[in-house]
Amino acid sequence: MNNSTLVQYLPLVLIFVVFYFLLIRPQQRRQRERKSLLQSLQTGDHVVTIGGMHGSITALDTNTVRLRIGSDTEVTFERSAINAVRKD
Repeated sequence: MNNSTLVQYLPLVLIFVVFYFLLIRPQQRRQRERKSLLQSLQTGDHVVTIGGMHGSITALDTNTVRLRIGSDTEVTFERSAINAVRKD
């Protein structure tokens, strides 16, 4: 390989490096944070689902979460449907 070949591939390598630091790494960080959030759920936590429903966790299973959304209303969601834990 000579210098002209290296210079030819340099822009491609730079594009990949920029793509990695601007898109791939932040996405991996968000996935780690979301996984940590879903694993740290506990009974009594006040949460918001992806659909915007607010409630408190009354029961947890491996894949499901039971939420109390009213005084006598409970619904079951997939654990992955939890979007955020509220700090009230």
